[in-house]
Amino acid sequence: MEPPSGFLATLWNFICFLPYFIGLLLLGTVKGIVLCPLICLIIGIGNTAIILGLWPVHFVWTYYCILSAKQFGPVLKMVVCISILPLQLILWPVVGIVGSVLGGAAYGLLSPVFETFQAVGEGKTNQLYHCFYDGTVSTVKGSFTVVRDFMDVCYHTYFSVMDDLKTQGPPDAKYYEIRLLYLPGAVLAGVIGFMVDMPLISFIAMCKSPYMLFKGWHRLFHDLIGREGPFLETICVPFAGLAILVWPLAVVGAVLGSMVASIFYGAYAGVVVYQESSLWMGLRYIVASLAIYDEYSNDILDMPEGSCFPRLTYRKKTELLRTTSRAPSFSKHRSLKHAPSFNNPMIELKPLEVMDSLFKECKRYGEILVSEGTITAQDLADAKSSKGSRVISTGLPACCLLQTLLRSAKANSPGILLIDNCTEMTSSNRPKDTIYDWFLNPLLIIKDQIKAENLTESEELYLGKLVLLSGDPVRLKNTNIGSPPESERKQAELDALARRLQGITKSISRYPTYRRRFDELVKAFSEELGQNNDGSSSKPTSGPNTISRSKSAFARLFSQKSFSFTNKTINHGGDPESQLKERDVTIA
Repeated sequence: MEPPSGFLATLWNFICFLPYFIGLLLLGTVKGIVLCPLICLIIGIGNTAIILGLWPVHFVWTYYCILSAKQFGPVLKMVVCISILPLQLILWPVVGIVGSVLGGAAYGLLSPVFETFQAVGEGKTNQLYHCFYDGTVSTVKGSFTVVRDFMDVCYHTYFSVMDDLKTQGPPDAKYYEIRLLYLPGAVLAGVIGFMVDMPLISFIAMCKSPYMLFKGWHRLFHDLIGREGPFLETICVPFAGLAILVWPLAVVGAVLGSMVASIFYGAYAGVVVYQESSLWMGLRYIVASLAIYDEYSNDILDMPEGSCFPRLTYRKKTELLRTTSRAPSFSKHRSLKHAPSFNNPMIELKPLEVMDSLFKECKRYGEILVSEGTITAQDLADAKSSKGSRVISTGLPACCLLQTLLRSAKANSPGILLIDNCTEMTSSNRPKDTIYDWFLNPLLIIKDQIKAENLTESEELYLGKLVLLSGDPVRLKNTNIGSPPESERKQAELDALARRLQGITKSISRYPTYRRRFDELVKAFSEELGQNNDGSSSKPTSGPNTISRSKSAFARLFSQKSFSFTNKTINHGGDPESQLKERDVTIA
Protein backbone atom coordinates (compact mmCIF):
# COMPACT_ATOMS: atom_id res chain seq x y z
CA MET A 1 0.00 0.00 0.00
CA GLU A 2 1.44 3.32 -1.06
CA PRO A 3 1.31 6.29 1.30
CA PRO A 4 -1.14 9.04 0.41
CA SER A 5 0.47 11.71 -1.71
CA GLY A 6 -0.40 15.36 -1.41
CA PHE A 7 -1.68 17.47 1.42
CA LEU A 8 -5.39 16.93 0.66
CA ALA A 9 -5.06 13.14 0.60
CA THR A 10 -3.14 13.16 3.85
CA LEU A 11 -5.64 15.53 5.45
CA TRP A 12 -8.56 13.34 4.31
CA ASN A 13 -6.95 10.25 5.87
CA PHE A 14 -6.41 12.22 9.05
CA ILE A 15 -10.07 13.33 9.18
CA CYS A 16 -11.28 9.77 8.49
CA PHE A 17 -9.13 8.42 11.28
CA LEU A 18 -10.27 10.90 13.92
CA PRO A 19 -13.47 8.99 14.89
CA TYR A 20 -11.44 5.78 15.12
CA PHE A 21 -8.88 7.40 17.38
CA ILE A 22 -11.47 9.16 19.56
CA GLY A 23 -13.39 5.90 19.98
CA LEU A 24 -10.27 4.05 21.17
CA LEU A 25 -9.41 6.90 23.52
CA LEU A 26 -12.89 6.96 25.03
CA LEU A 27 -12.94 3.16 25.43
CA GLY A 28 -9.55 3.14 27.11
CA THR A 29 -10.52 6.04 29.35
CA VAL A 30 -13.71 4.28 30.45
CA LYS A 31 -11.76 1.14 31.33
CA GLY A 32 -9.23 3.28 33.17
CA ILE A 33 -11.91 5.09 35.18
CA VAL A 34 -13.53 1.78 36.15
CA LEU A 35 -10.25 0.09 37.14
CA CYS A 36 -8.51 3.11 38.67
CA PRO A 37 -10.09 2.82 42.17
CA LEU A 38 -9.39 -0.92 42.37
CA ILE A 39 -5.78 -0.59 41.20
CA CYS A 40 -5.24 2.37 43.50
CA LEU A 41 -6.53 0.32 46.46
CA ILE A 42 -4.38 -2.71 45.62
CA ILE A 43 -1.15 -0.77 45.22
CA GLY A 44 -1.90 1.75 47.96
CA ILE A 45 -2.93 -0.80 50.61
CA GLY A 46 -0.23 -3.30 49.63
CA ASN A 47 2.63 -0.81 49.64
CA THR A 48 1.33 0.90 52.79
CA ALA A 49 1.26 -2.41 54.65
CA ILE A 50 4.82 -3.13 53.53
CA ILE A 51 6.08 0.33 54.52
CA LEU A 52 4.44 0.38 57.94
CA GLY A 53 5.22 -3.28 58.65
CA LEU A 54 8.93 -2.95 57.89
CA TRP A 55 9.39 0.57 59.24
CA PRO A 56 10.38 -0.49 62.80
CA VAL A 57 12.88 -2.97 61.35
CA HIS A 58 14.25 -0.33 58.96
CA PHE A 59 14.55 2.14 61.81
CA VAL A 60 16.52 -0.15 64.12
CA TRP A 61 18.63 -1.83 61.43
CA THR A 62 19.59 1.44 59.72
CA TYR A 63 20.90 2.89 62.96
CA TYR A 64 22.72 -0.34 63.77
CA CYS A 65 24.40 -0.52 60.35
CA ILE A 66 25.43 3.14 60.39
CA LEU A 67 26.92 2.80 63.86
CA SER A 68 28.68 -0.45 62.87
CA ALA A 69 29.94 0.79 59.50
CA LYS A 70 33.71 0.63 59.13
CA GLN A 71 33.73 3.26 56.41
CA PHE A 72 32.50 6.12 58.62
CA GLY A 73 34.36 7.94 61.35
CA PRO A 74 32.85 8.68 64.77
CA VAL A 75 32.02 12.33 64.07
CA LEU A 76 30.36 11.50 60.73
CA LYS A 77 28.31 8.76 62.41
CA MET A 78 27.15 11.21 65.06
CA VAL A 79 26.12 13.83 62.48
CA VAL A 80 24.29 11.27 60.32
CA CYS A 81 22.46 9.66 63.24
CA ILE A 82 21.40 12.97 64.79
CA SER A 83 20.74 15.22 61.79
CA ILE A 84 20.05 13.10 58.71
CA LEU A 85 18.56 9.72 59.63
CA PRO A 86 15.67 10.98 61.81
CA LEU A 87 14.36 13.23 59.03
CA GLN A 88 14.68 10.50 56.39
CA LEU A 89 13.07 7.81 58.53
CA ILE A 90 10.16 10.08 59.44
CA LEU A 91 9.55 11.25 55.87
CA TRP A 92 9.88 7.78 54.32
CA PRO A 93 6.40 6.48 55.35
CA VAL A 94 4.73 9.73 54.28
CA VAL A 95 6.45 9.95 50.91
CA GLY A 96 6.11 6.21 50.28
CA ILE A 97 2.39 6.05 51.04
CA VAL A 98 1.50 9.20 49.09
CA GLY A 99 3.64 8.08 46.16
CA SER A 100 2.03 4.63 46.17
CA VAL A 101 -1.47 6.07 46.09
CA LEU A 102 -0.69 8.53 43.30
CA GLY A 103 1.33 5.97 41.36
CA GLY A 104 -1.44 3.38 41.70
CA ALA A 105 -4.02 5.87 40.46
CA ALA A 106 -1.87 6.84 37.47
CA TYR A 107 -1.14 3.20 36.62
CA GLY A 108 -4.78 2.18 36.92
CA LEU A 109 -5.92 5.05 34.70
CA LEU A 110 -3.23 5.04 31.98
CA SER A 111 -2.41 1.35 31.59
CA PRO A 112 -5.84 0.41 30.13
CA VAL A 113 -5.61 3.38 27.74
CA PHE A 114 -2.23 2.34 26.34
CA GLU A 115 -3.16 -1.33 26.08
CA THR A 116 -6.36 -0.40 24.24
CA PHE A 117 -4.30 1.37 21.58
CA GLN A 118 -1.86 -1.54 21.42
CA ALA A 119 -4.75 -3.93 20.81
CA VAL A 120 -5.15 -2.59 17.26
CA GLY A 121 -1.47 -2.94 16.42
CA GLU A 122 -0.07 -4.88 13.52
CA GLY A 123 -0.36 -8.66 13.74
CA LYS A 124 -3.23 -8.68 16.24
CA THR A 125 -6.15 -10.99 15.50
CA ASN A 126 -9.71 -10.44 16.74
CA GLN A 127 -8.94 -6.79 17.43
CA LEU A 128 -12.47 -5.96 18.60
CA TYR A 129 -12.20 -8.50 21.42
CA HIS A 130 -8.77 -7.26 22.43
CA CYS A 131 -9.94 -3.66 22.46
CA PHE A 132 -12.35 -4.51 25.29
CA TYR A 133 -10.28 -7.18 27.07
CA ASP A 134 -6.72 -5.84 26.95
CA GLY A 135 -5.85 -3.64 29.87
CA THR A 136 -8.32 -5.18 32.30
CA VAL A 137 -7.01 -8.44 33.74
CA SER A 138 -3.42 -7.58 32.80
CA THR A 139 -3.63 -4.30 34.73
CA VAL A 140 -4.94 -6.07 37.85
CA LYS A 141 -2.17 -8.67 37.63
CA GLY A 142 0.34 -5.88 37.02
CA SER A 143 -0.74 -4.12 40.21
CA PHE A 144 0.03 -7.23 42.27
CA THR A 145 3.38 -7.48 40.49
CA VAL A 146 4.12 -3.88 41.47
CA VAL A 147 3.43 -4.69 45.12
CA ARG A 148 5.60 -7.81 44.90
CA ASP A 149 8.53 -5.91 43.39
CA PHE A 150 8.13 -3.16 45.97
CA MET A 151 8.32 -5.79 48.71
CA ASP A 152 11.51 -7.18 47.21
CA VAL A 153 13.09 -3.73 47.16
CA CYS A 154 12.08 -2.93 50.75
CA TYR A 155 13.26 -6.29 52.06
CA HIS A 156 15.91 -8.02 49.96
CA THR A 157 17.49 -4.97 48.33
CA TYR A 158 17.47 -2.96 51.55
CA PHE A 159 19.15 -5.64 53.64
CA SER A 160 21.67 -6.39 50.90
CA VAL A 161 22.74 -2.74 50.74
CA MET A 162 22.83 -2.40 54.53
CA ASP A 163 24.88 -5.57 54.96
CA ASP A 164 27.48 -4.26 52.52
CA LEU A 165 27.56 -0.94 54.35
CA LYS A 166 28.07 -2.72 57.66
CA THR A 167 30.75 -5.19 56.58
CA GLN A 168 32.77 -3.45 53.88
CA GLY A 169 35.80 -1.46 54.93
CA PRO A 170 36.98 1.86 53.49
CA PRO A 171 38.54 1.55 50.02
CA ASP A 172 41.83 3.26 50.91
CA ALA A 173 42.18 1.90 54.47
CA LYS A 174 41.06 5.27 55.86
CA TYR A 175 37.49 5.83 56.95
CA TYR A 176 35.40 8.78 55.85
CA GLU A 177 35.26 11.59 58.34
CA ILE A 178 33.53 14.93 58.38
CA ARG A 179 35.46 18.18 58.78
CA LEU A 180 33.54 20.25 61.30
CA LEU A 181 35.43 23.41 60.40
CA TYR A 182 33.74 23.69 56.99
CA LEU A 183 30.24 22.69 58.06
CA PRO A 184 28.98 26.24 58.86
CA GLY A 185 30.16 27.51 55.47
CA ALA A 186 28.62 24.53 53.70
CA VAL A 187 25.28 25.07 55.41
CA LEU A 188 25.36 28.79 54.60
CA ALA A 189 26.18 28.14 50.93
CA GLY A 190 23.44 25.52 50.70
CA VAL A 191 20.83 27.92 52.08
CA ILE A 192 21.96 30.74 49.76
CA GLY A 193 21.96 28.36 46.80
CA PHE A 194 18.42 27.28 47.57
CA MET A 195 17.22 30.87 47.98
CA VAL A 196 18.81 31.96 44.68
CA ASP A 197 18.35 28.93 42.43
CA MET A 198 14.80 28.04 43.41
CA PRO A 199 13.11 31.27 42.21
CA LEU A 200 15.44 31.96 39.26
CA ILE A 201 15.34 28.43 37.82
CA SER A 202 11.57 28.35 38.29
CA PHE A 203 11.32 31.69 36.45
CA ILE A 204 13.50 30.40 33.59
CA ALA A 205 11.42 27.22 33.31
CA MET A 206 8.13 29.13 33.21
CA CYS A 207 9.48 31.54 30.59
CA LYS A 208 10.57 28.68 28.34
CA SER A 209 7.43 26.56 28.88
CA PRO A 210 5.37 28.27 26.10
CA TYR A 211 8.20 27.63 23.66
CA MET A 212 8.36 24.00 24.78
CA LEU A 213 4.59 23.67 24.37
CA PHE A 214 4.40 24.99 20.81
CA LYS A 215 7.70 23.41 19.77
CA GLY A 216 6.45 20.03 20.94
CA TRP A 217 3.09 20.42 19.25
CA HIS A 218 4.82 21.44 16.03
CA ARG A 219 7.01 18.36 16.17
CA LEU A 220 4.14 16.01 17.02
CA PHE A 221 1.88 17.38 14.27
CA HIS A 222 4.78 17.06 11.86
CA ASP A 223 5.08 13.38 12.83
CA LEU A 224 1.33 12.90 12.56
CA ILE A 225 0.53 14.38 9.16
CA GLY A 226 3.79 15.77 7.78
CA ARG A 227 5.72 12.51 7.23
CA GLU A 228 5.11 10.03 4.42
CA GLY A 229 2.61 7.34 5.25
CA PRO A 230 2.00 7.90 8.95
CA PHE A 231 -1.34 6.07 8.57
CA LEU A 232 0.21 2.87 7.21
CA GLU A 233 1.03 1.68 10.75
CA THR A 234 -2.12 1.81 12.83
CA ILE A 235 -0.29 1.84 16.13
CA CYS A 236 1.62 5.05 15.28
CA VAL A 237 -1.28 7.46 14.88
CA PRO A 238 -3.08 6.70 18.19
CA PHE A 239 0.08 7.28 20.17
CA ALA A 240 0.86 10.42 18.20
CA GLY A 241 -2.65 11.74 18.81
CA LEU A 242 -2.49 10.80 22.48
CA ALA A 243 0.87 12.53 22.79
CA ILE A 244 -0.65 15.70 21.32
CA LEU A 245 -3.43 15.66 23.89
CA VAL A 246 -1.23 15.05 26.92
CA TRP A 247 1.69 17.24 25.81
CA PRO A 248 0.52 20.21 27.94
CA LEU A 249 0.64 17.91 30.96
CA ALA A 250 4.21 16.97 30.00
CA VAL A 251 5.12 20.66 29.86
CA VAL A 252 3.57 21.29 33.28
CA GLY A 253 5.41 18.27 34.64
CA ALA A 254 8.69 19.57 33.23
CA VAL A 255 8.18 22.94 34.92
CA LEU A 256 7.29 21.34 38.26
CA GLY A 257 10.23 18.98 37.92
CA SER A 258 12.56 21.92 37.35
CA MET A 259 11.20 23.62 40.45
CA VAL A 260 11.76 20.56 42.60
CA ALA A 261 15.20 19.87 41.12
CA SER A 262 16.26 23.48 41.72
CA ILE A 263 16.05 22.86 45.48
CA PHE A 264 18.71 20.16 45.37
CA TYR A 265 20.60 21.92 42.59
CA GLY A 266 21.04 25.02 44.71
CA ALA A 267 21.70 23.12 47.92
CA TYR A 268 24.60 21.37 46.16
CA ALA A 269 26.56 24.56 46.73
CA GLY A 270 27.12 23.30 50.27
CA VAL A 271 28.75 20.16 48.88
CA VAL A 272 31.02 22.29 46.68
CA VAL A 273 32.06 24.38 49.68
CA TYR A 274 32.88 21.28 51.67
CA GLN A 275 34.76 19.56 48.83
CA GLU A 276 36.77 22.62 47.82
CA SER A 277 37.18 23.94 51.38
CA SER A 278 36.18 27.39 50.16
CA LEU A 279 33.01 29.43 50.64
CA TRP A 280 33.96 31.55 47.61
CA MET A 281 33.84 28.49 45.35
CA GLY A 282 30.35 27.69 46.61
CA LEU A 283 29.15 31.19 45.75
CA ARG A 284 30.68 30.87 42.28
CA TYR A 285 28.85 27.57 41.84
CA ILE A 286 25.50 29.24 42.59
CA VAL A 287 26.01 31.59 39.63
CA ALA A 288 27.41 28.83 37.41
CA SER A 289 24.48 26.53 38.19
CA LEU A 290 22.08 29.04 36.65
CA ALA A 291 24.17 29.12 33.46
CA ILE A 292 24.36 25.30 33.40
CA TYR A 293 20.58 24.96 33.69
CA ASP A 294 19.98 27.66 31.08
CA GLU A 295 22.34 26.01 28.58
CA TYR A 296 20.92 22.57 29.37
CA SER A 297 17.33 23.67 28.73
CA ASN A 298 18.39 25.46 25.53
CA ASP A 299 20.01 22.24 24.38
CA ILE A 300 16.81 20.25 25.00
CA LEU A 301 14.56 22.78 23.25
CA ASP A 302 17.01 23.40 20.37
CA MET A 303 17.22 27.07 21.25
CA PRO A 304 20.33 29.14 20.49
CA GLU A 305 23.34 28.05 22.48
CA GLY A 306 24.73 30.08 25.33
CA SER A 307 23.32 31.74 28.40
CA CYS A 308 22.86 35.20 29.79
CA PHE A 309 24.44 34.03 33.06
CA PRO A 310 28.23 33.74 33.37
CA ARG A 311 29.50 30.19 33.77
CA LEU A 312 32.12 30.68 36.46
CA THR A 313 34.70 28.06 37.41
CA TYR A 314 33.94 26.62 40.83
CA ARG A 315 36.59 23.92 41.05
CA LYS A 316 40.18 24.59 42.04
CA LYS A 317 41.35 21.76 39.82
CA THR A 318 40.13 22.03 36.26
CA GLU A 319 38.18 18.90 35.37
CA LEU A 320 35.63 17.91 32.80
CA LEU A 321 32.26 18.02 34.45
CA ARG A 322 30.00 15.04 34.06
CA THR A 323 27.20 17.24 32.87
CA THR A 324 29.20 18.57 29.92
CA SER A 325 30.22 15.09 28.86
CA ARG A 326 26.60 14.01 28.80
CA ALA A 327 25.21 17.05 27.06
CA PRO A 328 26.04 16.08 23.46
CA SER A 329 24.50 12.64 23.80
CA PHE A 330 21.38 14.09 25.38
CA SER A 331 21.05 16.65 22.63
CA LYS A 332 21.54 14.05 19.98
CA HIS A 333 19.03 11.53 21.22
CA ARG A 334 16.41 13.39 23.21
CA SER A 335 16.00 16.87 21.87
CA LEU A 336 12.77 17.82 20.16
CA LYS A 337 14.61 18.51 16.95
CA HIS A 338 16.27 15.13 16.66
CA ALA A 339 13.65 13.06 18.44
CA PRO A 340 12.77 9.81 16.66
CA SER A 341 9.54 9.89 14.74
CA PHE A 342 6.61 7.68 15.63
CA ASN A 343 6.81 5.98 12.27
CA ASN A 344 10.51 5.13 12.64
CA PRO A 345 11.34 1.83 14.35
CA MET A 346 12.82 2.07 17.81
CA ILE A 347 16.04 0.08 18.04
CA GLU A 348 17.02 0.89 21.61
CA LEU A 349 16.97 -1.99 24.04
CA LYS A 350 14.52 -1.84 26.92
CA PRO A 351 15.54 -2.67 30.51
CA LEU A 352 13.21 -5.67 30.67
CA GLU A 353 14.64 -7.06 27.43
CA VAL A 354 18.13 -7.08 28.91
CA MET A 355 16.89 -8.66 32.14
CA ASP A 356 14.94 -11.27 30.19
CA SER A 357 18.05 -12.14 28.21
CA LEU A 358 20.06 -12.62 31.40
CA PHE A 359 17.49 -14.95 32.96
CA LYS A 360 17.06 -16.94 29.76
CA GLU A 361 20.81 -17.49 29.85
CA CYS A 362 20.58 -18.46 33.53
CA LYS A 363 17.80 -20.93 32.77
CA ARG A 364 19.78 -22.47 29.96
CA TYR A 365 22.97 -22.96 31.95
CA GLY A 366 21.12 -23.74 35.15
CA GLU A 367 19.23 -26.68 33.66
CA ILE A 368 22.50 -28.14 32.42
CA LEU A 369 24.08 -27.76 35.87
CA VAL A 370 21.00 -29.25 37.56
CA SER A 371 21.05 -32.27 35.25
CA GLU A 372 24.77 -32.75 35.90
CA GLY A 373 24.34 -32.48 39.65
CA THR A 374 26.45 -29.36 40.07
CA ILE A 375 23.39 -27.49 41.38
CA THR A 376 22.00 -29.74 44.08
CA ALA A 377 18.75 -29.99 45.97
CA GLN A 378 20.46 -28.36 48.95
CA ASP A 379 21.32 -25.34 46.82
CA LEU A 380 17.69 -24.98 45.78
CA ALA A 381 16.50 -25.38 49.37
CA ASP A 382 18.95 -22.71 50.52
CA ALA A 383 17.84 -20.41 47.70
CA LYS A 384 14.22 -20.68 48.85
CA SER A 385 15.08 -20.06 52.50
CA SER A 386 16.21 -16.86 54.15
CA LYS A 387 19.75 -18.25 54.25
CA GLY A 388 20.13 -17.96 50.48
CA SER A 389 22.43 -19.81 48.14
CA ARG A 390 25.39 -17.86 46.80
CA VAL A 391 25.89 -20.50 44.11
CA ILE A 392 22.48 -19.82 42.56
CA SER A 393 21.79 -16.22 43.54
CA THR A 394 25.12 -14.74 42.43
CA GLY A 395 27.29 -17.56 41.07
CA LEU A 396 24.96 -18.70 38.30
CA PRO A 397 24.14 -15.19 36.93
CA ALA A 398 27.83 -14.25 37.17
CA CYS A 399 28.73 -17.40 35.26
CA CYS A 400 26.19 -16.52 32.56
CA LEU A 401 27.65 -13.02 32.30
CA LEU A 402 31.08 -14.60 31.88
CA GLN A 403 29.88 -16.82 29.04
CA THR A 404 28.27 -13.80 27.38
CA LEU A 405 31.51 -11.84 27.65
CA LEU A 406 33.52 -14.78 26.29
CA ARG A 407 31.13 -15.11 23.36
CA SER A 408 31.33 -11.37 22.68
CA ALA A 409 35.13 -11.34 22.90
CA LYS A 410 35.47 -14.25 20.47
CA ALA A 411 33.12 -12.54 18.01
CA ASN A 412 35.18 -9.30 18.21
CA SER A 413 31.99 -7.47 19.13
CA PRO A 414 32.39 -3.83 20.21
CA GLY A 415 29.51 -4.34 22.64
CA ILE A 416 27.92 -7.33 24.36
CA LEU A 417 26.12 -10.02 22.38
CA LEU A 418 22.87 -11.14 23.97
CA ILE A 419 21.55 -14.67 24.04
CA ASP A 420 20.41 -14.73 20.40
CA ASN A 421 23.97 -13.96 19.17
CA CYS A 422 22.46 -11.28 16.93
CA THR A 423 21.34 -8.50 19.24
CA GLU A 424 24.24 -6.39 20.42
CA MET A 425 24.09 -4.03 23.38
CA THR A 426 26.39 -1.05 23.09
CA SER A 427 26.63 2.35 24.72
CA SER A 428 24.41 3.80 21.98
CA ASN A 429 21.44 1.41 22.17
CA ARG A 430 21.62 0.41 25.82
CA PRO A 431 18.62 1.14 28.06
CA LYS A 432 18.62 4.78 29.08
CA ASP A 433 18.22 4.01 32.78
CA THR A 434 21.14 5.38 34.78
CA ILE A 435 21.49 2.02 36.52
CA TYR A 436 22.80 0.49 33.29
CA ASP A 437 25.67 2.98 33.28
CA TRP A 438 26.92 1.29 36.43
CA PHE A 439 27.04 -2.15 34.81
CA LEU A 440 27.68 -1.77 31.09
CA ASN A 441 31.01 0.05 31.21
CA PRO A 442 32.58 -2.32 33.80
CA LEU A 443 31.38 -5.33 31.77
CA LEU A 444 32.89 -3.89 28.60
CA ILE A 445 36.19 -3.41 30.43
CA ILE A 446 36.10 -6.99 31.70
CA LYS A 447 35.36 -8.20 28.16
CA ASP A 448 38.43 -6.37 26.86
CA GLN A 449 40.52 -7.85 29.67
CA ILE A 450 39.30 -11.36 28.86
CA LYS A 451 40.10 -10.81 25.20
CA ALA A 452 43.60 -9.60 26.10
CA GLU A 453 44.19 -12.65 28.30
CA ASN A 454 43.71 -14.98 25.29
CA LEU A 455 42.40 -17.78 27.51
CA THR A 456 42.71 -21.41 26.55
CA GLU A 457 39.77 -23.81 26.76
CA SER A 458 40.95 -25.24 30.08
CA GLU A 459 41.43 -21.74 31.50
CA GLU A 460 37.90 -20.78 30.42
CA LEU A 461 36.49 -23.82 32.23
CA TYR A 462 38.58 -23.03 35.31
CA LEU A 463 37.38 -19.41 35.32
CA GLY A 464 33.76 -20.51 34.84
CA LYS A 465 33.89 -22.87 37.81
CA LEU A 466 35.69 -20.24 39.87
CA VAL A 467 33.00 -17.64 39.12
CA LEU A 468 30.21 -20.11 39.90
CA LEU A 469 31.54 -21.34 43.24
CA SER A 470 33.60 -18.42 44.57
CA GLY A 471 30.61 -17.19 46.57
CA ASP A 472 30.81 -20.36 48.70
CA PRO A 473 34.44 -20.64 49.95
CA VAL A 474 33.88 -23.99 51.69
CA ARG A 475 32.41 -25.61 48.62
CA LEU A 476 35.05 -24.06 46.38
CA LYS A 477 37.76 -25.54 48.57
CA ASN A 478 36.20 -29.01 48.56
CA THR A 479 35.45 -29.08 44.80
CA ASN A 480 37.88 -29.93 42.06
CA ILE A 481 37.58 -26.96 39.73
CA GLY A 482 40.49 -27.99 37.54
CA SER A 483 44.12 -27.02 37.32
CA PRO A 484 44.82 -23.34 37.78
CA PRO A 485 47.07 -21.52 35.30
CA GLU A 486 50.76 -22.17 35.73
CA SER A 487 51.52 -18.46 35.97
CA GLU A 488 50.73 -17.01 39.38
CA ARG A 489 50.13 -13.65 37.76
CA LYS A 490 47.48 -15.06 35.44
CA GLN A 491 45.84 -16.96 38.30
CA ALA A 492 45.63 -13.75 40.31
CA GLU A 493 44.08 -11.97 37.31
CA LEU A 494 41.46 -14.70 36.91
CA ASP A 495 40.67 -14.52 40.63
CA ALA A 496 40.21 -10.75 40.31
CA LEU A 497 37.91 -11.19 37.30
CA ALA A 498 35.82 -13.71 39.25
CA ARG A 499 35.48 -11.33 42.20
CA ARG A 500 34.50 -8.43 39.95
CA LEU A 501 31.84 -10.49 38.17
CA GLN A 502 30.48 -11.62 41.52
CA GLY A 503 30.33 -8.03 42.73
CA ILE A 504 28.60 -6.78 39.57
CA THR A 505 26.07 -9.61 39.79
CA LYS A 506 25.36 -8.82 43.42
CA SER A 507 24.62 -5.22 42.42
CA ILE A 508 22.36 -6.38 39.57
CA SER A 509 20.46 -8.58 42.04
CA ARG A 510 19.19 -5.42 43.72
CA TYR A 511 17.26 -4.39 40.62
CA PRO A 512 13.51 -4.24 41.46
CA THR A 513 12.35 -7.10 39.19
CA TYR A 514 15.34 -9.36 39.86
CA ARG A 515 14.06 -11.17 42.95
CA ARG A 516 10.73 -12.10 41.36
CA ARG A 517 12.47 -13.51 38.29
CA PHE A 518 14.97 -15.30 40.51
CA ASP A 519 12.18 -17.03 42.46
CA GLU A 520 10.62 -18.17 39.18
CA LEU A 521 14.02 -19.51 38.11
CA VAL A 522 14.46 -21.46 41.35
CA LYS A 523 10.96 -22.89 40.93
CA ALA A 524 11.84 -24.05 37.40
CA PHE A 525 15.05 -25.66 38.68
CA SER A 526 13.12 -27.43 41.44
CA GLU A 527 10.70 -28.88 38.90
CA GLU A 528 13.64 -29.94 36.73
CA LEU A 529 15.30 -31.63 39.70
CA GLY A 530 12.03 -33.35 40.64
CA GLN A 531 11.65 -34.71 37.11
CA ASN A 532 15.23 -35.91 37.20
CA ASN A 533 14.68 -37.67 40.52
CA ASP A 534 11.52 -39.31 39.19
CA GLY A 535 13.43 -40.48 36.14
CA SER A 536 16.30 -41.83 38.21
CA SER A 537 13.99 -43.72 40.58
CA SER A 538 12.52 -45.64 37.65
CA LYS A 539 15.98 -46.97 36.64
CA PRO A 540 17.84 -49.94 38.18
CA THR A 541 19.85 -49.01 41.25
CA SER A 542 22.89 -51.05 40.28
CA GLY A 543 25.85 -48.96 39.25
CA PRO A 544 26.02 -45.21 39.27
CA ASN A 545 22.80 -43.24 39.42
CA THR A 546 21.79 -41.83 36.05
CA ILE A 547 19.14 -39.33 35.12
CA SER A 548 17.17 -39.71 31.92
CA ARG A 549 15.62 -36.63 30.47
CA SER A 550 14.67 -35.34 27.08
CA LYS A 551 17.23 -33.23 25.41
CA SER A 552 15.99 -29.71 24.76
CA ALA A 553 17.17 -27.33 22.10
CA PHE A 554 19.66 -25.56 24.33
CA ALA A 555 21.15 -28.88 25.43
CA ARG A 556 21.71 -29.91 21.84
CA LEU A 557 23.76 -26.79 21.34
CA PHE A 558 26.08 -27.94 24.10
CA SER A 559 26.16 -31.62 23.16
CA GLN A 560 29.57 -31.31 21.55
CA LYS A 561 31.13 -28.86 23.96
CA SER A 562 29.01 -28.23 27.02
CA PHE A 563 29.67 -26.11 30.03
CA SER A 564 30.28 -29.31 31.96
CA PHE A 565 31.61 -29.99 35.42
CA THR A 566 31.58 -33.78 35.32
CA ASN A 567 32.02 -34.57 31.61
CA LYS A 568 30.47 -37.98 32.15
CA THR A 569 27.87 -38.10 29.42
CA ILE A 570 27.11 -41.31 27.56
CA ASN A 571 26.98 -41.12 23.78
CA HIS A 572 24.41 -43.08 21.83
CA GLY A 573 26.79 -44.11 19.11
CA GLY A 574 27.09 -42.07 15.98
CA ASP A 575 23.37 -41.78 15.29
CA PRO A 576 22.32 -38.15 15.75
CA GLU A 577 18.66 -39.13 16.05
CA SER A 578 19.37 -41.23 19.10
CA GLN A 579 21.24 -38.31 20.65
CA LEU A 580 18.12 -36.15 20.31
CA LYS A 581 16.01 -38.60 22.26
CA GLU A 582 17.80 -39.21 25.50
CA ARG A 583 20.89 -38.33 27.47
CA ASP A 584 22.17 -40.13 30.56
CA VAL A 585 24.04 -37.99 33.04
CA THR A 586 26.06 -39.61 35.77
CA ILE A 587 25.73 -38.03 39.19
CA ALA A 588 28.97 -38.20 41.13
